[in-house]
Amino acid sequence: MAKLRIAVVDDHPLMRDGVEHTLAQEADFEVVGRGGSAQEAIDIARAQSPDLMLLDVNMPGGGINAAKEIGTTQPTVRLLFLTVSERMEDVTAALEAGVRGYVLKGIGGPDLVRTVRSVAAGETYITPDFAARLLAAPATRSKDAPEPLEALTVREEQILREVSLGLTNKEIAKKLDLSEKTIKHYMSGVLHKLSARNRVEAIVASRRLKGGSG
Repeated sequence: MAKLRIAVVDDHPLMRDGVEHTLAQEADFEVVGRGGSAQEAIDIARAQSPDLMLLDVNMPGGGINAAKEIGTTQPTVRLLFLTVSERMEDVTAALEAGVRGYVLKGIGGPDLVRTVRSVAAGETYITPDFAARLLAAPATRSKDAPEPLEALTVREEQILREVSLGLTNKEIAKKLDLSEKTIKHYMSGVLHKLSARNRVEAIVASRRLKGGSG
């Protein structure tokens, strides 16, 4: 089985070494690049084209800037932010830059490994607390201005709420006693109605629509 090729970019050597050590315990993981700045992240993405790269928001040159550049020039590299930043502005900027995951550095080793596997498999993962906060913006809808959220069915709204808690399609299917194929069908409808490309964009879109922005 081919190994999952991972790059770790963090300007704190001790943190970077710890993450590498955690990932190295997995037989099917291989760390192929390491760095400590936005430019090094861009260079690694170009030279190594890893399957997945872990980045920090706060690093020389800016993690968001690195994500934007890598997303444009090396779109096959899946990006996962591992950071201390709890600023919702950073979460939103990261998602808009195409980042597939956003988790805090307090995450445990096993959870980090699960998140890496999830993002590598094509899932988009955001710390549940952030997802809930993105959804929690107060509604200021105008009765005369229907919005995309109103087009969602009750079941689609229910599934979007479960997604906001960080559940995968398989977990949602089990919880709601539906097939995983059915959940995928409903999620396709949610993404289409909210003009979102992935699960987290759907959460961000719903938050913005509820907030009356745009």
